[in-house]
Amino acid sequence: MSIISAGSPQLRISTGAAFLPGARIRLHCERLPSRRQISLLPAKFTSLALAGRKQAGVTVYARQTRNFFRSQTAVSVARMDSTYTFPFDGTWQLKDDSKTPLVLISCGSFSPITFLHLRMFEMCRDWAAENTEFEVVAGYLSPVSDAYKKEGLAKAYHRVEMCRLSADETFVMVDDWEASKPDYTRTALVLDHFEHEINKVRGGIPTVSGSKRQAKISLLSGADLIQTMSNPGVWAEEDLEHILGRYGAFIIERHGTDMDKALASLQRWRHQIWCIPQLIQNDVSSTKIRNFLREEKSIRSVT
Repeated sequence: MSIISAGSPQLRISTGAAFLPGARIRLHCERLPSRRQISLLPAKFTSLALAGRKQAGVTVYARQTRNFFRSQTAVSVARMDSTYTFPFDGTWQLKDDSKTPLVLISCGSFSPITFLHLRMFEMCRDWAAENTEFEVVAGYLSPVSDAYKKEGLAKAYHRVEMCRLSADETFVMVDDWEASKPDYTRTALVLDHFEHEINKVRGGIPTVSGSKRQAKISLLSGADLIQTMSNPGVWAEEDLEHILGRYGAFIIERHGTDMDKALASLQRWRHQIWCIPQLIQNDVSSTKIRNFLREEKSIRSVT
């Protein structure tokens, strides 16, 4: 293994036994490296750090972007790697000790991801700060796997990479745990996965006082999801209890959805459902984009 150090903490590049044609370059770092650390990397590595490109006979699977360093330690961008590492930013911190840290999880196909998918996190962060005892400290996109049989669904590795590129330079991260599964994973189990990784494995979110506090893990979605939850037979009762009763959901209102009607059959969990008004209306959707593409219409500046 070839190791190159770049500052402290070390930013290491491993290329296997030797730097050979076809070797995979992997970047490892415990924390988000500084621009200086990145600049210290030897030119032959940084010049090759482009996803899926081949130069000088070396296949490179790393990206030199902030989101890669922040969220990945050993993941192939050209394809999904068998080595899974949970994406976690060590710089996250609860700024107000009187609040409860909130981590938002958005599950979906993201085929393709749109501006509205990312905008939901921003709307929820602003609304929660003014209307709840929560402070949004992190957000995750969790694309479904290929086992989710949906017409027009792009391959998981494409959707994961689209999400990563779109979320770059935001506070939202992308977790490919669900996407890499050979079978469909229920939303309840996806939320359990985040609960385990953040609160069990890492002990919660650091506070300004230096201690750690258990995070509130919650589902983030558009109003169309809560509408399906209110339809009898669509969701298993035990899953609704697990998702809404244990974790809760932050729902972005959407034009054309009757929220009162959608919530009528979910009253037992109403205290765990937070409805957020969409102050700037935007009804873009992945379905509309796929239809535009099918009709060979432009989607420029839409996603």
